[in-house]
Amino acid sequence: MAIVYMTQEGYDKKMAELDHLENFERPEVINAIREARDKGDLSENAEYDAAKERQGLLEAKIAELKSLIAGARIIDESKIGTDEVQLLNRVTIKNVANGMKMTYTIVTETEANLREGKISITTPIAKGLLGHKVGEVVDVQAPAGKMQFEILDIAI
Repeated sequence: MAIVYMTQEGYDKKMAELDHLENFERPEVINAIREARDKGDLSENAEYDAAKERQGLLEAKIAELKSLIAGARIIDESKIGTDEVQLLNRVTIKNVANGMKMTYTIVTETEANLREGKISITTPIAKGLLGHKVGEVVDVQAPAGKMQFEILDIAI
């Protein structure tokens, strides 16, 4: 079992997702299988095959979530500082080349969601920012090439 670090919020989201899969989606799939079975010959029943495939995918997702949750360690957010960039900081940076400002929260891999402005600690940008302070300009080796970012703010 791998240890996975996550915030309390991330842990709560995973628990809610597991609850939804087990208590809402699983019964739906079981019902779909039952209905398809009631229609007769299973050897030529595409509905039954689709429901069984959906069940397999669902059970795999449930097992994956249970494993993730079992290995979860909650990060103590009260110990997070803002003197230098670290996990769970909200960092505002400016691209030195074009002046574009961006704000990202650096999170664990399991909580990354670019639409919410959350980037994984394993991304090139996050790796490049870690350990640096406000006012510093850091070089980041991204897939698009070398980029420079100035750290404008570090918050929690």
